[in-house]
Amino acid sequence: MQSQPNAPDALRQVKGIITSPHNTSGAFRTPCRAHRMPTPSYSAAPLPITDLAAQLSAAQAPLKARYREDAGAAQLVLTAHGKVAQEKIACDVQTHLGTTRSGLHPAAGGDGALACSGDMLLQALIGCAGVTLAAVATAVGVAILDCKIEAAGDLDFRGTLGVDKTVAVGFTAIRMTFALDTDANDAQLETLKKLTDRYCVVYQTLAKGVPVETHFARM
Repeated sequence: MQSQPNAPDALRQVKGIITSPHNTSGAFRTPCRAHRMPTPSYSAAPLPITDLAAQLSAAQAPLKARYREDAGAAQLVLTAHGKVAQEKIACDVQTHLGTTRSGLHPAAGGDGALACSGDMLLQALIGCAGVTLAAVATAVGVAILDCKIEAAGDLDFRGTLGVDKTVAVGFTAIRMTFALDTDANDAQLETLKKLTDRYCVVYQTLAKGVPVETHFARM
């Protein structure tokens, strides 16, 4: 296995390769769809880590150059859409792979047949963290043979059901566990953890919290 960079070197190496979309101007300028880039084509066959790193770097290089020249181009609005199905006490959520119907968790009166939005939140966290881990590991030259991620969140349903007004509504704590098959040593694993935590958008959003607004309007 090739020699790996230490933690500070790895931070410098990965900086700019994995980025969080911070909004420093106070407002996003244009919707995400308006700036959607062509999706790079990655090889279906496993590549040596150095080749994969070169492929990732080549895919992101024009984006980094554009964002350095025009910071506004990096500030996007990501959107999600859904349609309420009151007769089912559900909501149909549009996803990349089609419509997912979300409903009540069995602990809130559902029958378990529909997706739970709390589970979907944890799944979004896993998806973002897994992609981020794959990218930062590739950028610093660490090969991951296998990795399984589990996310667990603590939720007291007395809050969402209004049984006890003193109980918080929503998750009060979330934990993620990564089980990896890799030749990385302990120091390299700690570097991967730091980089994944640092650059995972969903993790950072949950950990730091952001303002959330709701608006109701007639159709």
